[in-house]
Amino acid sequence: MVKHILTAAMAGMLIVSGCQFGGSKSNDASITQKNVGTVNPYLWRATLDTFENMPLDKADPVGGIVNYDWKSFPDSPDERIKATVYILDTRLRADGVKVSVFRQTNTDGTWTDATVDPETGIQLENKILQRARTLKASQIG
Repeated sequence: MVKHILTAAMAGMLIVSGCQFGGSKSNDASITQKNVGTVNPYLWRATLDTFENMPLDKADPVGGIVNYDWKSFPDSPDERIKATVYILDTRLRADGVKVSVFRQTNTDGTWTDATVDPETGIQLENKILQRARTLKASQIG
């Protein structure tokens, strides 16, 4: 009985959220502020703007999670990165966003995990916050 209730509850959550956290891959940032549910709309838009050159994998505007897929850059083709952004608050606060960055290197055709400088995530968080503040200021003024 409990199993059926949990299944029904999860199905209801999927329907209500619009199935965003399992959705199709998209390379365009077509999710706009009006689609944002419980996260700060400036942080949401700023995240999409900051990572516009990364392929978008999945986005959950209700839960505030944006997953970006692996990307290699021309100047280092044997290295690739991906990122996950967590929007943690409905307010525009410095602790309202968290960025996790993942890196892999290619050796003889095999991708292996590599270390990421902890400052990278912090710098990206600061870029998102700066962009969010700019977006908010443009709406006020």
